[in-house]
Amino acid sequence: MIRAYARGGIPLYLLIDREAGEAVVCSEPSGDDFGHKSVHKLGTVVALPHPLGFALDTSAFRRPDPEGAPG
Repeated sequence: MIRAYARGGIPLYLLIDREAGEAVVCSEPSGDDFGHKSVHKLGTVVALPHPLGFALDTSAFRRPDPEGAPG
């Protein structure tokens, strides 16, 4: 699926993977892939490159702890 975005020239692809607890940022599309990929732990602030150009606090995307413990 991500290859279709790269092929289409989508400049930035952001995936919030709550199961893995990660935010994946792909940029610089080239052919069937993205030239740059970075993986960040949910709960951190992620700098999103151009064309968005802002920092995203990913704390709100973390899965709640089923036990109710701080996480």
